[in-house]
Amino acid sequence: MITYATLTQLRERLRIADGDTGDDTRLLAALRRATAQMDRYTARRFAPVVQTRRHAYQKPYRLRLDLDLLELLSLTNGDGTAIDPASVQLLPVGDGPKSAILLDPAGEPFVFQTRREGAIQVRGIWGWHDAWSEAWRDSADTVQDASLSASAGTITVSDADGTDSSGLAPRFQVGGLLRIEDEYLHVIGVDAAANTLTVIRGVRGTTASSHAQGTAIEVYIPPGDVVALCLRWAVWLYQQEDAAIGAGADWLYPPDLPADLQTLAAGLRRVRVT
Repeated sequence: MITYATLTQLRERLRIADGDTGDDTRLLAALRRATAQMDRYTARRFAPVVQTRRHAYQKPYRLRLDLDLLELLSLTNGDGTAIDPASVQLLPVGDGPKSAILLDPAGEPFVFQTRREGAIQVRGIWGWHDAWSEAWRDSADTVQDASLSASAGTITVSDADGTDSSGLAPRFQVGGLLRIEDEYLHVIGVDAAANTLTVIRGVRGTTASSHAQGTAIEVYIPPGDVVALCLRWAVWLYQQEDAAIGAGADWLYPPDLPADLQTLAAGLRRVRVT
């Protein structure tokens, strides 16, 4: 699974020297646990996933969504006919996630045939981001393989630890999510000497496909407060493993999630409207 903060970011937070990789497995485990627990606690996903979700028929011209929608890809009515995504209005307006779809009252309404449940199919990119149009950053790198096959688990790049288009380095980090054309990829290894990335292909509901040499590589940038919360949570989980060692450990690392973390996470929780 991807993590909302990367291994590099957590190592920097803990001031672990670059050459000290002995605890990387534990650090990654803490990041994965923090990410999963954030998802459960907030009832949200802070990384995009491509998925078709079925919704019950509700009203003729309005459909309330069951998850945060970042981008509408296709919409299928209850009678099997397609509704042009360009003809609908997504609410709320702005660059954040959407919670409802409105149809033009002068056009065809939502319908169902025999059952309301699951009648309307919404295919989209789901997740929560407060600035979706800025969520993908140009890595300033491209596919260097002559032809990257759909089954390849390693990608050659020009400079694996170089600076990206925003001046941040390293441009590729373990735990991150990449986008090459319509495919999402999860970074599980970076070899700066060989300029190669080890990746899991076709993640988050996308399909692994071939890509030509020179195809741009983009990096997903989660919301800043989500990254900060994930790092704080992962640090706490990492330190919790040693909580029983030494006098005073119970005071330093209490068994319950710290109050500041609960407060920060509560601000990101999804509010369900009935």
